[in-house]
Amino acid sequence: MKKYQKILMAVASGLLLWAAWPVNGLAPLVFIALVPLLYLEERISKGEKGHVFWLSFTTFLVWNVLTTWWVWNATPAAILAWILNALFMSTVFWAFHFTKIKLHNSLIGNLLLIPYWMAFEFLHYYWAAKWPWLHLGNVFSTCTTWIQWYSITGVAGGTLWVLLVNILIANVLSATDKKTRWWYTGIAVALMALPVIGSKIAYNCYEEKGEDTEVIVIQQNCDPWNEQFNSEFYDQVIHKNVDLAEKLVTPNTRFVVSSESAIEEGIWLDRIDEVRAFDIIGEFTKAHPNCCFVIGGFSYDWVPKGMEDDFPARQVGDSDRYYYAYNSTWLIDTLNVQHRNKSKLTPAVEAIPEWMGFLKHFSLTVGIARGTLKTDPYPHNMSFGEHKVGVAICYESAFGGYVSEFVRKGADLLFVSTNDGWWGDTPGYKQHFEFSKLRAIENRRCVARSANTGRSGFFNQKGDVLQSTEYWKEDVIKATLKANTEKTFYSKHGDYLYRIAMWMTYGLLLVTMVLTVIGRLRHGKR
Repeated sequence: MKKYQKILMAVASGLLLWAAWPVNGLAPLVFIALVPLLYLEERISKGEKGHVFWLSFTTFLVWNVLTTWWVWNATPAAILAWILNALFMSTVFWAFHFTKIKLHNSLIGNLLLIPYWMAFEFLHYYWAAKWPWLHLGNVFSTCTTWIQWYSITGVAGGTLWVLLVNILIANVLSATDKKTRWWYTGIAVALMALPVIGSKIAYNCYEEKGEDTEVIVIQQNCDPWNEQFNSEFYDQVIHKNVDLAEKLVTPNTRFVVSSESAIEEGIWLDRIDEVRAFDIIGEFTKAHPNCCFVIGGFSYDWVPKGMEDDFPARQVGDSDRYYYAYNSTWLIDTLNVQHRNKSKLTPAVEAIPEWMGFLKHFSLTVGIARGTLKTDPYPHNMSFGEHKVGVAICYESAFGGYVSEFVRKGADLLFVSTNDGWWGDTPGYKQHFEFSKLRAIENRRCVARSANTGRSGFFNQKGDVLQSTEYWKEDVIKATLKANTEKTFYSKHGDYLYRIAMWMTYGLLLVTMVLTVIGRLRHGKR
């Protein structure tokens, strides 16, 4: 095969991954998306000339750029994100290729890609460059009737499904005898069909659980670039939220959910009684004592003495005082004010790795933000009456295992509070909207989602969209959701498939290194 043909096949894999991706993609294409790349790897592993690393890098760079080009609208660091993520992915693919050659250079050896790739996706939940947006299991968010079994496996089950089918189909193309081709074809067809059939049965049989709970979602529609963060509009934004809530509130309303960073006056944790937004919202809750207000706002706290070297600490001018900045969500009722701080920060936008400390006082987001926010180490629920609610702040809704912790700690409803207006009218906010479907299925929890500029909406426990708003339109919607207290297998055990893959990868890397050393020692003796 000529060099240009190899490059075209690598590009084809990237294009197929993009063409499968939500929201305008055709999800079934993901079952063949990696086949051209796997076919190339098989030929190279048998001795044909070619560079697995650079061919896979081509695939993954095409996929990253075409699927997440909209990140550029928020930060020029998007270029670095595309390149880094493609490098990570191609390194994983090359590691699989190297291990396969050392351990089992055959069609069966292609299965070694599964633990490597799943371990990589697991790492994307935790390291500094966390970016689970392109986890393969996310691709089925537009096909919720196919993946009701995510309540058992989470997104990791979808990734496993995609990899297995791709490997089987690639093996059909690479097999040298007819009997083997038919064998792999039969398994691939069964593996594609059976999970869908089982899921559709589960979808039709599942009945929502829990008590009826009336929830209002507000879409305030303030331009984040020119309006929301302008001090002239601080009070107007809060009054707009209250006025919108008044349109639909009833004595049965329990929650009013608003967007991320709607309160912009600055909330100092040692002076919350001075926050004017709380006074305005407090008047609303006094008039409607049966409900509470859930709303986002940036908050601040002083750094304790001796902690000035903590990386998120920010200096006040040239003084000797330091403070922390948080992205927080607040629950306000007639009795108290509760809050939680965001734990999963958006890379470059809200968090800079410590090894890039030279950028700590500079902005990577066109002047909107700088440095690193302080985080809560773990998620915690907020309470109102008999309810415990888990509120995922923006990017956190992409982290399935993290959201499931709210449920393990007793959350009967899930809320998403976000501001997706930074990206403009692009696939970005639409893809983000889709994640709420996955979180609903994984935990069998209804989800209420408030996005500043849209889309906002309600999701039932099967991942169906009950209501949604239009993008860039002021709106308020209301729904009666089921507050479920039962836990799914996934809610109880989290990302156990990813953890298994991680331990398998540790073992594979160790065995590969040992065999490599032994091989070199033997070669040296000759």
